[in-house]
Amino acid sequence: MFLFALAQAAVAAAPAAVTTPLAAPAAAQEGVTTYGPDFFAAMRPANALEMVQRLPGFSLDVGDSVRGYEGAAGNVLVDGQRPTSKTDSLDEYLRRIPAAAVARIDVIRGGAPGIDMQGKSVLANVVRKDGGAFHGLFALADSVVYDGRNEVAVRLEGSGKVGAHAWEGALFAGRNHDDGSGDGPLSRRDPAGVQLIAGDIHSQGGATNVVGTGAVESPLAGGKLRLNGRVSWNRYHYDETDFIHVPDVHDEHERDLDTTLSTELGARYQKPLGPRTNLELVALRQDKDEKTPAVFTAPGDVEDFQLHSRTAETIGRGVLRFQQSSTLSWEAGAEGAVNTLTSDTRFTLNGALVPLPAANVHVEEKRGEAFAKAVWRPLNDVTLEGSLRQEGSKITSSGDVELEKSLYFTKPRALITWAPSKDTQVRLSFERVVGQLDFGAFVASQALSVGVLTAGNPNLEPETAWVSELAFEQHFWGEGAIVATVRHSQLSDVVDRAPIFLPGGGAFDAPANIGDGTKDELILNLTAPLDRLKLKGAQLRFTGTWRRSEVSDPTTRQTRGITKLRPFEWEAHFIQDLPAHKMSYGVDVCCARTETTYRFDEIDVRNLNNFVAPFWEWKPRPDLALRVELDYALHFSYRRTLYEYAGPRDVAPLSYIEHRDPQFGKVLYLRLRKTFGG
Repeated sequence: MFLFALAQAAVAAAPAAVTTPLAAPAAAQEGVTTYGPDFFAAMRPANALEMVQRLPGFSLDVGDSVRGYEGAAGNVLVDGQRPTSKTDSLDEYLRRIPAAAVARIDVIRGGAPGIDMQGKSVLANVVRKDGGAFHGLFALADSVVYDGRNEVAVRLEGSGKVGAHAWEGALFAGRNHDDGSGDGPLSRRDPAGVQLIAGDIHSQGGATNVVGTGAVESPLAGGKLRLNGRVSWNRYHYDETDFIHVPDVHDEHERDLDTTLSTELGARYQKPLGPRTNLELVALRQDKDEKTPAVFTAPGDVEDFQLHSRTAETIGRGVLRFQQSSTLSWEAGAEGAVNTLTSDTRFTLNGALVPLPAANVHVEEKRGEAFAKAVWRPLNDVTLEGSLRQEGSKITSSGDVELEKSLYFTKPRALITWAPSKDTQVRLSFERVVGQLDFGAFVASQALSVGVLTAGNPNLEPETAWVSELAFEQHFWGEGAIVATVRHSQLSDVVDRAPIFLPGGGAFDAPANIGDGTKDELILNLTAPLDRLKLKGAQLRFTGTWRRSEVSDPTTRQTRGITKLRPFEWEAHFIQDLPAHKMSYGVDVCCARTETTYRFDEIDVRNLNNFVAPFWEWKPRPDLALRVELDYALHFSYRRTLYEYAGPRDVAPLSYIEHRDPQFGKVLYLRLRKTFGG
């Protein structure tokens, strides 16, 4: 649900350990734009995240939630390096770096020798100051929800140095809400418009989250070793009661729980092997234990779904970088990973056990990848980047599904950047992208209140695509920028939805490869200072993405869009800084979108209204900040329309159309943040 994940980070964060900058490009390099403290002075940012969010023409990408390290990168580096952690999100990591500890931010467009672009066309590199002063933070937040809930969150953080050893730690505990819940009407009609069911939905969802993180960094054998750890406990609950008054009066109830305990340990060792050569070694271990019970009750109908899954990931990675000259750099390395999933699923209907495909499975993936990259600037205004990756994996499954298969993929990438002036840049790239199999697709899932039970399918192939991209970037008015990107993807083995038919009759919806397809995207990113409109210190930011896709429906064989691919989504942010009054104000508008899921016997359309949140922030002192925000200031709902068929959509008639429209009300958000130290 929108903002649900973001709500877990409800309070501001703070400092990180201060280290010597690594691989920080010089400001004079072509394709590198440097933003120092003076650029951000009027904005009075508290941390590196707030600084990154104000970079002209830059849109933060926190990375992908995929297995492995190479493919999970976001588009921000810190001192020229990626964060070692995968479960500690990039925005949270940046939030813990205080603005006072940032020496500058370099935005690298189109590549720069000596910088690993992580497969991105644009990167921001946060370069921290030398020093070891203690930094601390205490933050308290309260969300006053329209239905009477008070959701309090507390964050404590600290960082510093003891001699040559740097340390940092953070603790977060809080509650948050699920804005996909609420109260609203429920209606079901047949194709002729005759009312079959009418009622009212009353639902409420939320979670309690406790997270602890810590890291130490120390010199070791002529290099530097960083160790980090993270523990997270999250308990999500969802309760829904449908009060039905047509055709008769009765209640239907669903209760979902999801309890997750996850841990992570990571290590990164860096050592120069000469004046131009650097070695980096990364090790990472993640474990997650998740229990998901769900119960649905109605007159004459009791459905009980139980899922217990345990996943683990172990990663080892080594990279050797060589700076041949100021215009040419090389990189080579390899990565290995072992991933495991064990799932136990049980579904009963009125006390009788119902067999599910791939209900109980153990899956193991052993995956390796070798890669080589080069960045070359043959001319002052032209940069070339090329890379080649070779990936191989072996997947085995036991339990309900017995299989063993090996997969091999070659992944080339080429990027050329032309900068005819300091304010203009054109980027053209072509690459082969190989998707990663989602372990969540291997096991069964449910949405009992709408009668959806999804089977697992461990026998999936990764989706692949040849992707070509053209981007044009133009800076204007000093701090203004517009970036337009056109992207075309030629897809193979598209992962979508298809039926699994049981030997004894019946079928379940499941993730499956459905053949080839195409996807086209137009992305517009705008940063516009409004001083020329007599709004001094004001800025408007806009990001919009238009998408069009085509695949062949595995049930009807007709052309349609890809499941859950949003045709259009956008967000806009207005802010005005008033340094003389030590305050800022603005409004965030975000995320109206439509998602359509195509199952063999159902089409599920979900529409999200715009999220509107005006805010005001006062910073009477550099170490103190108060923020007041009104979330969901206008009408907000998460409408869902189900087109239910009597069987497969190619042969069965439409049975009914169901509309569900839960409305979520306003939330007053208050946050007090106090920092300590230098």
